[in-house]
Amino acid sequence: MLVEGGLARWTETAVGGPSWSGPHFVSVPHLTHVSVAQGADSYVHFFGRRERVGADGVATVDVVHAIQYQTGLAFTDWRSLGNPHRDGDQGRRVGPPAGVVTGDGSVHVFTRGAHGGLLLRREDSAGKWRAWEDLRGGGLDPWPVPLALSDGRIEVVAAAETGVMTWGQTAPGGDFEGPRGFSLRPAPGTVSALETGPGRATFFWTNADSSSGEAWRAGSWPQPLGAVGPEAGYATLRAQVDGYDCVMLAFRDATGRAVVGLGTTENESGGFWWYPQEQCQGTPALARDGRGRIAVALIGEDGTPRVARQNGAGLSLSAWREL
Repeated sequence: MLVEGGLARWTETAVGGPSWSGPHFVSVPHLTHVSVAQGADSYVHFFGRRERVGADGVATVDVVHAIQYQTGLAFTDWRSLGNPHRDGDQGRRVGPPAGVVTGDGSVHVFTRGAHGGLLLRREDSAGKWRAWEDLRGGGLDPWPVPLALSDGRIEVVAAAETGVMTWGQTAPGGDFEGPRGFSLRPAPGTVSALETGPGRATFFWTNADSSSGEAWRAGSWPQPLGAVGPEAGYATLRAQVDGYDCVMLAFRDATGRAVVGLGTTENESGGFWWYPQEQCQGTPALARDGRGRIAVALIGEDGTPRVARQNGAGLSLSAWREL
């Protein structure tokens, strides 16, 4: 969790809990944003936007990266990935970074540039960082959403002033094609992504006109999700529930409550079931714990993290436990 001066981290003391240790403070001064991605090797990658003010009172911005190789252990040093712009004023307008890790462990980090297009920095096959790449586009909101697919490719989607823009690799490790533009209406900052079939992504967002939640796959029309959508995106998870292949979504609604939804994978027309939860700050998180149970985490109104786990059939959850 991003806090003043760095990150706060809690760690389960045993697989599947229920007890936790922490919070442990990770000092990372001057971070304005942080995002997290985990690779198939279980290594956790942290990507941050750092803004430091010099003695002359002028701010400089760079993108930073660190890795945690094992749960509960220290992070590596935070390495600067630089800034895609040489001009200081343009550099200060770089957006928050969003990273993904492909199946072979290659790290890719994306950000919106000063001119509103998509920029990329990535590792090569030897683990060395390549120069920043301009993937073009324009009028993007600050939160592009990349997704590493099981076939080794990456797809990226972003809300834009003109609708939706997408980029994709034709082969693992290859160049990115795009942007392709679609006349759709996602609200800025609400786009999320999940692999729902082999090498196939589904994107979830709030419709800017109707405020309803929608699911969309390239080549089809958006499908309504049967609830008012979030203002800040969904958490997503694909899991088996009572023997069915399901998609889980979680978000914070307009009243400040966490809401968890469940529907059959790629069958949005069959309906989503929505379950209101506690009041929270920000978007809840979804994961499977070490015993395979669905876990929902949130930050309570008082700033305390809480976790509930799947408890019995369907989406029945245990009582909320403070960390």
